[in-house]
Amino acid sequence: MAAGLWRRYTSVSVQHRRRHPARRIPHDRRPTYTTSARDKERPLYARHRFGPKAPTRCSGVPAFLAATLLASLTAATPALAQAGGGAEAHAPVTIDGLGTIDFPVTGSVEARDHFLRGVLLLHSFQYGEAAEAFRRAREADPSMAMAYWGEAMTHTHPVWNEQDAAAALEVLSTYAPTREERLAKAPTPRERAWLEAVEVLYADGGKAARDTAYSRAMAGLAETYPEDFEARAFLALSLLGLSQGERDVPTYMRAGAIALELFEANPDHPGAAHYVIHAFDDPTHAPLGLRAARAYSRIAPDAPHAQHMTSHIFLARGMWEDVVAANERASSVVDEALGDRGPNRCGHYNEWLAYGYQQQGRLEDARALLRGCLEDANDPDAAPGVRAARARSFTVMRAWYIADAAVAEGFPIDDAGLPAEAAVDEATGWPMAVYAFGGALASARRGNLDDLRSAAEAVTMARPAPGAFGAQYQPILDATVGALVLSLEGDLEGAVAAARRGAEAEAALPVDFGPPLSFKPPRELEGELLLELERPEEALAAFTLALERTPNRAATLRGYAAAAEGAGRAAEAEWARETLREIEAGGGDG
Repeated sequence: MAAGLWRRYTSVSVQHRRRHPARRIPHDRRPTYTTSARDKERPLYARHRFGPKAPTRCSGVPAFLAATLLASLTAATPALAQAGGGAEAHAPVTIDGLGTIDFPVTGSVEARDHFLRGVLLLHSFQYGEAAEAFRRAREADPSMAMAYWGEAMTHTHPVWNEQDAAAALEVLSTYAPTREERLAKAPTPRERAWLEAVEVLYADGGKAARDTAYSRAMAGLAETYPEDFEARAFLALSLLGLSQGERDVPTYMRAGAIALELFEANPDHPGAAHYVIHAFDDPTHAPLGLRAARAYSRIAPDAPHAQHMTSHIFLARGMWEDVVAANERASSVVDEALGDRGPNRCGHYNEWLAYGYQQQGRLEDARALLRGCLEDANDPDAAPGVRAARARSFTVMRAWYIADAAVAEGFPIDDAGLPAEAAVDEATGWPMAVYAFGGALASARRGNLDDLRSAAEAVTMARPAPGAFGAQYQPILDATVGALVLSLEGDLEGAVAAARRGAEAEAALPVDFGPPLSFKPPRELEGELLLELERPEEALAAFTLALERTPNRAATLRGYAAAAEGAGRAAEAEWARETLREIEAGGGDG
């Protein structure tokens, strides 16, 4: 039975218990937790982008799947059964700023409050704060089995393909020295099942095999205890982590179907909204995640990751005003927590924020962030690892900035004052390849062929090692700089062919769930070169393909408008221009 549930991408439907009013823990009664330096400074690139593998391609999923997913939510659903009695607390609880949860566990009232806070933080990937909450639960009630489960779970990050089994087992050993002793101490059969699942996750063997066994264990728990909302939430999360950093579309759809069902049942649950977003954050499936994206920011305003995650859906749909607003909120929450140690001007949220500014035409704002990140990367008081993370952030922000500023007529493209002074991580050539690529874009804009050739050689020399992050993008960067060189040499036909090679290489990769790591999308460059050759129909086809991969990207829309005008398609040209006007009205510089 459990295996059957685990295989299905639709689960047994559940409904959130409305018969018990949610107990609310207001802001002024909540304990203060300090976010770890690792959570504040950890590079995005190690989390979402710089993992060992890229997600698999998101296209080609049958169109009927979306309808199937949505239809599953309208089916008749049985009410949740009452959980077992005993000492398990059982009523929905709302913790201001983090969401609503119904997770009956055995323990003192004080310990349960800390525990529930920890689980809500866990659902929003605020792992350092969640661990502290679970430790406080343990301190309040050392016999609370689920507090040890919770802290152990903070050492696995399924979507980011990260896991520290040794640290998790150290936590579990403080509850009891052996697996058998820990399970024997579990106060209820249901809590024993939760402990059994985490024991499977951190058992002997390779990570992929353990992740698979854990997901099966969660499916068994969810089927044995269909009233356990959290079992289904963690089942959905386990499915997202099954492919070890890759996006396996069928598995993501299974996770998304479960998460959508949970979101309908409890629209204030952070995990339900969060996992819907992760399952559908590509242009093909993003419409399925829009409601969850709209809700998640409201559900967990105190979790910076929650504020940012909404923009995964917004960016996939080209909704730049929403992308900017989400990442401004996320950065604000981080800066508030940093206090005198802030603001933080590098990192994941600021990268997406700068890119959103650029799409809106707010290049001055983007440049201010870029310069601020460089200052942070050169901070002599920062730890070397922090400096390296900030430097990696700076390189990608700079490349996106130069690519976008180049199409803003009259805006200074000269990147003087943005030297590569900050040391970068020597473990991969990717940051230096990206820095050199940005220099190539700037040289091409200036029309300086000698500098462009030097930069193109630097891009090739900085090539990441096979298997390292960035290696999959290197053929795209090489083809793009090759096209730029050929263009300046006057060989436009050769430049078009090179750009097409880059576009084909990009099309073979998954759609990025963020700003494009090709930096200057090669299909967009192909369209611009075709316009120079006065072949507007072909250019229009190239820009159309580019928009499918990067919806509402401003430079692509400008090219589309010019190509449509040249091809005599006035209505299509006006559509692109009107779209640009609407984007800029949402935050442009005028």
